[in-house]
Amino acid sequence: MSENYYQDFSPFRTGMRGKCPRCARGRLFDGYLTVAKQCSSCGLSYDFADSGDGATWFVMLFACVVGVGTIFGLEAAYSPPIYVHVIAALVLIIIVPMLLLRPMKGLLLAQQWKMNAREGRQ
Repeated sequence: MSENYYQDFSPFRTGMRGKCPRCARGRLFDGYLTVAKQCSSCGLSYDFADSGDGATWFVMLFACVVGVGTIFGLEAAYSPPIYVHVIAALVLIIIVPMLLLRPMKGLLLAQQWKMNAREGRQ
């Protein structure tokens, strides 16, 4: 089946849900962050998929700015005990990035497919 017969799906819609960027039905991931070999629905090969450190960089930038800012804000406003800082740090700097990493990686891979981006070659 040719690529021309597939609806044009938003990379945001397919990537954030971890679905195939071409058909929006098959799974993009085979594990938590492991990209599948191909789509189980349309057969699209995910050989193009290489997000590198992009997703990690964006997630950590957001999480660290928000997390550290929140922890400093807590200290300046309330001067809470150390265990409150530990709980806030665990949630904001460890758990939030883990929740955001997969959708962000899916978004970058879906955008990569839509833009037909490939690794540089000569």
